[in-house]
Amino acid sequence: MSPSSRRLFVLPLLLIGALLLAVAAAGAQSPPDALNPMEELGKALYFDEDLSAKKNQSCATCHDPAWGFTGPLSEVNAHGSVYPGSLPNRFGNRKPPTAAYAGESPILYYDEVEEVWIGGMFWDGRATGEVLGDPVAEQAKGPFLNPLEQALPNAQVLCGRVLKADYADLYEQVWGEPINCEDEWHVAIVYDRIGLSISAFEHSAEVNPFSSKYDAFLAGQATLTPLEMQGLALFEGAAMCSACHPSEAGPNEEPPLFTDFTYDNLGVPKNPENPFYDMPPVYNPAGADWIDLGLGGFLNDPDEYGKHKVPTLRNVDRRPSGEVKAYGHNGFFKSLEEIVHFYNTRDVETWPAPEVPENVNTDELGNLGLTADEEAALVAFMKTLSDGWWTP
Repeated sequence: MSPSSRRLFVLPLLLIGALLLAVAAAGAQSPPDALNPMEELGKALYFDEDLSAKKNQSCATCHDPAWGFTGPLSEVNAHGSVYPGSLPNRFGNRKPPTAAYAGESPILYYDEVEEVWIGGMFWDGRATGEVLGDPVAEQAKGPFLNPLEQALPNAQVLCGRVLKADYADLYEQVWGEPINCEDEWHVAIVYDRIGLSISAFEHSAEVNPFSSKYDAFLAGQATLTPLEMQGLALFEGAAMCSACHPSEAGPNEEPPLFTDFTYDNLGVPKNPENPFYDMPPVYNPAGADWIDLGLGGFLNDPDEYGKHKVPTLRNVDRRPSGEVKAYGHNGFFKSLEEIVHFYNTRDVETWPAPEVPENVNTDELGNLGLTADEEAALVAFMKTLSDGWWTP
């Protein structure tokens, strides 16, 4: 058996065993309201700008806590909405999704009953979770070596930079052995552990505090205003938002995540300012004719063309006052009010054509018949989903 074949069978088992030991040890050492050592390691990796080609970009650069763990540059959000990478004049092709409240996303699978794909990470589901058993960990690994994002040339360089970081000792504490960058086998182990550590942070209470006004309301510790209550009733009723963004607590009173982890084509138009259209042919051979096929492109399945992952609505409006936040997988919409109006009127007012006309959802949006006041009530309710309102 070749080394690569041995890695295919042995490495996931090795990592799963080590992860269970690390989590058990970490939980024994930390009070319930603090980050455990593995989460601390993930946080250090998450905020480390040195883990990029020019040592100028971390995960947090595009997934900022103050913005609900998504893009923090108002000027970028107001236009192309796609963020520059570590190297000058390189851009990805989609708006950064939130990194919060994603930990329950399962390994990508097809639900035969509902006839929908569920789980995975990235807008197109390509971080399936099948390798590490954790879609969030697989997603966390991606940007480091993406030439349009953090742009490190290979995992060897990433391993070397973590080895030199001031948190290298914490890595040894968490994983039970020093960082080893001596050969391809050990580098691959370190690379996977980096993803798993970041995932631990992204699963933590610091990233998922459930501290919004709506959480306080569910706990009986806050009262929604009449406008917010009207918005909640519409959200769960005539506006049909809760069909994909469940808003009720779970059977054991688990707080709602406001996503069902499915994929949908909402009929979002192309964002004409998307800088990916101007990327060199080596990155975008189609140029301005590039079409984002989403999940269908990843699966090579025309029945899924244009479908993108349903995002959580938690922190959907979280941002510094007066700043612009973008909405939709390509950032076409520039305010919560605008995207709500699109959901309501897509099929009865003049909007640009869908980027992908196939598979557009016409059952749950497009002609909802809501009044302007009802749209405002929906927005008011969704603003109650921003964290930081109370301490659970």
